Amino acid sequence: MTIRTILVDDEPLAIQGLQLRLEAHEDVEIVDTCSNGREAIRSIKTNKPDLVFLDIQMPGFDGFSVVQGLMEVEPPLVVFVTAYSDHAIRAFEAQAVDYLMKPVEEDRLATTLDRVRQRLSEKRGAEEVDRLREVLAEVAPEAAAEMGEGGDAPAASRFEKMINIKDRGQIFRVDVDTIERIDAAGDYMCIYTADNTLILRETMKDLEKRLDPRRFQRVHRSTIVNLDLVRQVKPHTNGECFLVLGSGAQVKVSRSYRDVVARFVH
Repeated sequence: MTIRTILVDDEPLAIQGLQLRLEAHEDVEIVDTCSNGREAIRSIKTNKPDLVFLDIQMPGFDGFSVVQGLMEVEPPLVVFVTAYSDHAIRAFEAQAVDYLMKPVEEDRLATTLDRVRQRLSEKRGAEEVDRLREVLAEVAPEAAAEMGEGGDAPAASRFEKMINIKDRGQIFRVDVDTIERIDAAGDYMCIYTADNTLILRETMKDLEKRLDPRRFQRVHRSTIVNLDLVRQVKPHTNGECFLVLGSGAQVKVSRSYRDVVARFVH
């Protein structure tokens, strides 16, 4: 898998330094370099890269303006590169894969590229499934319908592996595997992991779309639970029950969602 990449920075030495570090990664192909935001927008629309390393502080169009200028096209993955740490929160709000400080360290760059490879693999896997469905729809409509209903494994790639949460002025990157439960409070979500509680401004409906429903299920009107972390089911009155989670927390399952519990009873 080749990662077609564009480097954007108004400092030639910064581009040269990043090029040198990227030479150690054989799957990275630099297809263009740009010295300002307007050049970057034109090049991205023309070359359609997989990845862009994007400087934030540039005269005229800065890095965030470049991202806004790509709203009408399918954007590449973006890694912001800057000398100023105070842009980190805004960078993650712009859905950046990562945020690198200048001068870029080799180990830190390697970690970022691992994240890029994972995101691209998930994206390409989902695209392959979509293409297969399109072909099947033409030559074997019944098989296409079965595939759409079958919950095939590659479909899991549509769901988030990591969630960025802005809380108390910081950005937390949360591995969804560690999320134990989620409680809704209006347009805010309380995200509980084994060792932390974070607040995310998002509706439960939108958050549900980002999580794999085979693992994350609503058990109450305002509660989602990671079923992989359920350790015990305790019956309660009126057809309700409690799920005991790995941390020891107990979550009530309302009667409306008791079908969720059925998967634990064989």
